[in-house]
Amino acid sequence: MTIASPLLPDRHPQGDFFVCDILDAAPKGDIGSMEHPIFSLSTKPDTRPRKYEHNGITVEIKPSIDGLATVHDRDVLIYCISALIKGMNEGKEPQQVIRFQAADLLKATNRMTTGRGYTLLKAAMERLAGTRISTNISTGGQEVFETFGLIERAKIVRETRDGRMQEVEVKLSDWVFNAIRAQEVLTLSREYFRLRKPLERRIYELARKHCGRQREWRVSLAVLQKKCGSGSTLREFRRLVAAIADEDEKFGHMPDYEIRIDDEKDHLVARSRGTVGPDYAEAISIPALDPDVYDMARAAAPGWDVRMIEAEWRDWATDCPRNPEMAFLGFCRKWAERRGAP
Repeated sequence: MTIASPLLPDRHPQGDFFVCDILDAAPKGDIGSMEHPIFSLSTKPDTRPRKYEHNGITVEIKPSIDGLATVHDRDVLIYCISALIKGMNEGKEPQQVIRFQAADLLKATNRMTTGRGYTLLKAAMERLAGTRISTNISTGGQEVFETFGLIERAKIVRETRDGRMQEVEVKLSDWVFNAIRAQEVLTLSREYFRLRKPLERRIYELARKHCGRQREWRVSLAVLQKKCGSGSTLREFRRLVAAIADEDEKFGHMPDYEIRIDDEKDHLVARSRGTVGPDYAEAISIPALDPDVYDMARAAAPGWDVRMIEAEWRDWATDCPRNPEMAFLGFCRKWAERRGAP
């Protein structure tokens, strides 16, 4: 007897997309500074307002009457940003207002092209426009201190006689558009759109962000719960994650990363499958630093864990500096200037 795969069927086979991870939409030096998720894991209307403060970063997320934008609603942003990045790679100037065929989006994100598929797409755009965010996180080198939606507006330009959308126009928020122009993007596996559970998608996003060029990434389940924005108890959250890890052990269905649980340490472990594209698979080799530099780093960033800052610096670096110690100290100084005392 054949056991069915936990993945959704591949409804519309096609090529890969360049995507911008909204939770990574910040200068590379700030990657990882935003731990609180924007998108809800719930499949029912989530009307819980959220507020998060950490290391000088403040994020407030307020739902509309329709609830917060969900992990699955993010598909709309992925499609829009992918299309703009593709155009930029072809030498086109990105535009904040993007027009596209609704059917193209549904096919690209592995959604149904039935009437229900169009109804769900319309509801997703309403939640994306209704969810309001206030933050001082930077995108494209600019700090935004205003309240905005993930999309500013969406308009159905044409409808068929039976009411299905044909052409859609979306205006992206300044925050998202700044990130696109700065090409702060990640490449996601197309299999991402076949993941059924919102928590599976969120775990993949975090593994993609944090594991990156490394062979392995570990995180405690307590911290993972915070990063996922789960409203479950820690015990229930642990059960849900363990179920995903068990399925991945049986089917290997999680894209790019093997997901396991270290019961002894109560950690989630993400191990690279070696399938991430060459732009991310090639690690930047920075040699071990002179031990004396850490005392200077502590003076440059008083109160901070300099080993943690070093890990962020190594993840941020795009090439090996001529003088790694001086480069690291400069990174520490900027880290402390932007965040203040811990």
